[in-house]
Amino acid sequence: MLWQLTQMLWVGGVWLLHVGLLPVLGQIGLAPLLIEEIGHVLSALLVGFSAVCIVLQMLVLVRAEGLASLWRDMRGQLLLMALYACAMYFVVRFGLSDAERWQLFSYLVLGFSGLVLVLQPVPGWSGGAREARP
Repeated sequence: MLWQLTQMLWVGGVWLLHVGLLPVLGQIGLAPLLIEEIGHVLSALLVGFSAVCIVLQMLVLVRAEGLASLWRDMRGQLLLMALYACAMYFVVRFGLSDAERWQLFSYLVLGFSGLVLVLQPVPGWSGGAREARP
């Protein structure tokens, strides 16, 4: 359950910000510079929150499948890619402040790796019905 909760929070949040919140702010008539500033601040907070959730999901995966699952399993590879995208987002944000396209690219890699991760099965779940315990 922890896997699904953290996944819902970070993947849903990443997509909700740019697909839902920012366009709605534009529709209600806020100034474009204000929307840009809100998006800039919320993106950074959301990417940081996503990194924490990704690390938590990595711990769940390692506990359920073992340490080798981080690089051998598709879920582990997607989590590593998402964590790398979070790191690159902050490297570009604080190191190369004029490279906004790279920052957007890192955000998109984070979002799309999250979408593909949603399609993967939950670690430790066989897909069948649970057996009744006596």
